[in-house]
Amino acid sequence: MQNFRKKFKGNLVIGMSGLATVILLFVLVYMLVDITIGGIHNFTWEFLTQSPREGMTRGGIFPAIVGTVALVLIMVVAAVPVGVITAIYLNEYSKKNSVFTKMIRFSVNTLAGVPSIVFGLFGLGFFIQFIGTGIDKIVSNGQTLVWGQPNILWASMTMALLTLPVVIVTVEETLRSIPDDLRAASLALGATKWQTIRKIVLPNAVSGILTGTILAVSRGAGEVAPILFTGAAYFLPNLPHSLSDQFMNLGYHVYIMSTQSVDVEATKGIQYASVMVLLMVTFSLNFTATIIRFKMRKRRIQ
Repeated sequence: MQNFRKKFKGNLVIGMSGLATVILLFVLVYMLVDITIGGIHNFTWEFLTQSPREGMTRGGIFPAIVGTVALVLIMVVAAVPVGVITAIYLNEYSKKNSVFTKMIRFSVNTLAGVPSIVFGLFGLGFFIQFIGTGIDKIVSNGQTLVWGQPNILWASMTMALLTLPVVIVTVEETLRSIPDDLRAASLALGATKWQTIRKIVLPNAVSGILTGTILAVSRGAGEVAPILFTGAAYFLPNLPHSLSDQFMNLGYHVYIMSTQSVDVEATKGIQYASVMVLLMVTFSLNFTATIIRFKMRKRRIQ
């Protein structure tokens, strides 16, 4: 009887896990099919390469694609190095029970739970009104607004802060998984602490660093709230030419068309097609990072 209960509980857990997996796959497939059916008619070469026109009811979304990719790339350049350095300090240098280390971990955990709209308000107050306005006062005595206004740089910095906890936690977990015997062997051979980290620890942590990058890209590409006040524009047919320019974003583009368009029904096909492009851009960035990670893993094994 006891064996029957154990077997029944095991089968029940397996069945519930399988059912949850089937439900998840069904929702995913249904969502992708619905988006594809709704947007396939507007998904043309002109739609991908032209600028929007006529109140966003015609034309394409090329500026939004470029703006989204630029935002993500600048965000990655800003967030990943800081996240990796912080993770290295927490795992390799800091004392585990020190007050300073606990404060850093508390700050990282708190940042991970802060709503994204709060990051947008912080970016507006800190990057634009404090740093940007300060730069303009120094350069032009406040006569000309260049950095003291929303632009792609401040939006990217805000997104970098949003994704920073993801990078830190992922990289730190990877560093913890590296055996201490490798560190001890390197130190025993006369290497310094930094040489051990640079030659032994970091090469073995490349996979985790790229995993953190992938997770940051996945979250950053689809977030809208942090860029509402820091740089995104609804209608901007021209491409950004410098870091001080505003930009279009695919997520913000879909949000505006679905909530504030004069004729939502007229733009529904463009909305679906824009979501398709957003998913493709996100998948392409993730796929590129995954391929790089796979090649680096293969090179390390060889």
